[in-house]
Amino acid sequence: MTLPIPMAKRTQKSPPAKSGNVVAQARTGGAKKKPSQPKGRWLWENFKSLAGAVLIYLFVKTLFVEAFRIPSGSMIPTLLVGDWLFVNKLAYGPTIPFTNTHLPGYTSPKHQDVVVFESPYQADNAPDFTPTLVKRLIGMPGDTLYMRDGVLYLNGLAQHQGFAANNPKRDPNSIDPDFDWQHKIEIKGSRFGAPPAQPTHDNWGPLLIPADHYFMMGDNRYCSKDSRYWGVVPKANVRGTPLFVYYSYVPGPSPSDDECSGQISDRPLAPLTDIRWTRIGHPIR
Repeated sequence: MTLPIPMAKRTQKSPPAKSGNVVAQARTGGAKKKPSQPKGRWLWENFKSLAGAVLIYLFVKTLFVEAFRIPSGSMIPTLLVGDWLFVNKLAYGPTIPFTNTHLPGYTSPKHQDVVVFESPYQADNAPDFTPTLVKRLIGMPGDTLYMRDGVLYLNGLAQHQGFAANNPKRDPNSIDPDFDWQHKIEIKGSRFGAPPAQPTHDNWGPLLIPADHYFMMGDNRYCSKDSRYWGVVPKANVRGTPLFVYYSYVPGPSPSDDECSGQISDRPLAPLTDIRWTRIGHPIR
């Protein structure tokens, strides 16, 4: 008797898995999607990043380097209107914030240095009565300074005039009430002669520079409001010395332009179209 050959049992195949799910699981290791970060935490993380950047900026600005813009022609030709400088604040010792106390520097101001400082009080300079200025250091503590017919004398020796002597833009005999402060430090009887009863632009002194103070003047002396007007600068007011010009352009006309403003651009968008390329990287001396 022949037995029937049994038929193979059919097995039910499961539907093929979707390839997309397999790839996604392989990439994520089967992990579940993380919940989104709360908005409050996102804001806090961004705030911390911003605050950190601001603190680093303030730290560098206070102790090391700060940018400074030249707004007037008082230092032509050394500095031009439209020059942007980096100021070395470490040289003379950085100022502790909210005080006039200085940390130690690696050098001290000396004759002919170009110096950035906080001006003594200027009653006629509202709303900024103590602006930050840049001038050349002419007189040190103990020096005797005076000017006769436009020639500057330091301790009895006539100083090189340079650009200042060849650029008489204003009346050399002009009188200004601001000159009257000079009487406080005038030397009445000395080998340098008697001071004039009324100081003028080109005739004043002799003045004895007091301890811990400096006498500052602009290189463009007929266009410079400087220590002749608002007095000697306390040592504590010194902020640094310029390093170099990092950007410069010929400024366009403005309501304050006069014969002391220097070159004026007639191009539109002068900061972009009238850049002084040869000034970029120019050291300050």
